[in-house]
Amino acid sequence: MGSVKLLADNEVKLLHTGTEFFPALIGAIDAARYEVYFETYIFADDDTGQAVLAALTNAARRGVEVRMITDWWGTGRRQVNCMHEKLVAAGVEHRIFNPWFKRGITRTHRKICVVDREIALVGGININDDMFCDYNHAISLSAPRWDFAVQVRGPLVASIHLEAQTQWQRLGKMGLMKRISLYRDARKVNKIATANMVHAGFVVRDNLRNRRTIQRAYLQALGRARKSVLLANPYFAPGRKFRHALAAAAERGVEVVLLIGVGEIWLQDAVAHSFYPKLLAAGVKVVEYHKTQLHAKVAVIDDDWATVGSSNVDGLSLFLNQEANVIIKDAAFAQNLRSHIEAAIADGVVISYDDFEHVGRFRRIGYEIAFVFYRTVMRLFSVGKYA
Repeated sequence: MGSVKLLADNEVKLLHTGTEFFPALIGAIDAARYEVYFETYIFADDDTGQAVLAALTNAARRGVEVRMITDWWGTGRRQVNCMHEKLVAAGVEHRIFNPWFKRGITRTHRKICVVDREIALVGGININDDMFCDYNHAISLSAPRWDFAVQVRGPLVASIHLEAQTQWQRLGKMGLMKRISLYRDARKVNKIATANMVHAGFVVRDNLRNRRTIQRAYLQALGRARKSVLLANPYFAPGRKFRHALAAAAERGVEVVLLIGVGEIWLQDAVAHSFYPKLLAAGVKVVEYHKTQLHAKVAVIDDDWATVGSSNVDGLSLFLNQEANVIIKDAAFAQNLRSHIEAAIADGVVISYDDFEHVGRFRRIGYEIAFVFYRTVMRLFSVGKYA
């Protein structure tokens, strides 16, 4: 299990919710001189989506090479086809990821934008309005969706650009030898640097060369944790190794706090609830977030390790979908993200072991049935990788 390789001398800025993310994204695209790579899971037909779409098409019209990937399932068949016509008319090169599940059930869940090989944005924020639910745009939220991204400048941008370029080429037509060369080239990035600036690494998950990269990064950080672990995620359904790593950290005296989004999908909530007894017994603090839709996939471990990205801590993200996270090794960045997570924890509901003891037997059985069903489906689609 290789360590995550970090590059130094990066400037990494935390972007909280669409209020900070969309101006940064649109500003970067508007300033583009020659090239934009853009990839997202959801691209909604709302005011936010129209603003980003206008920035992309305007860039193409002024001569910028714009290459865009949207997920067929996440964006929706009708929306992606309608958008495709507008993009092509404006000169944007647009590819749709895995239409009609022709390449299996894998989705691209990544959110990446690279402009002029100088600035990159990576995170969990889709292209949709913060005040409406991402899986049903007719449902309004009581507060802006809780989510994050990062804006990166510096040497790490080259790694992100190479991955975006490689993804674009993979979705086109190419022979076997070209695909092999892409695989070899991708293995050359992320050389370790030694300067004393912000160190950051780019980690992706796919079904070829990086099947467990994101989970490995988490497991290594959890294994080294000595003081605290703050992990926020909307869909908590990791495999056995991940759950054991959290429990083991708590049992050796590390403060482990899970902030979990609930209320979206009954099955997902039930699976998460099936894990509560053992996690709580090990000393893990579980907090459920109800204030608004929690969509962030972030963590802070000890004083200087943090991650922001698209990967949920569940079977789909860790074992099936294509994901992208940035790992940051910097005390100031970690403290900034920690303050956001701690504020959200204060707005959440703490689940105690005693509270869970009062859950009725039939409901507990329902949780276990949900987990068995989820595990069976994940093992089937991930060819036994989920355990």
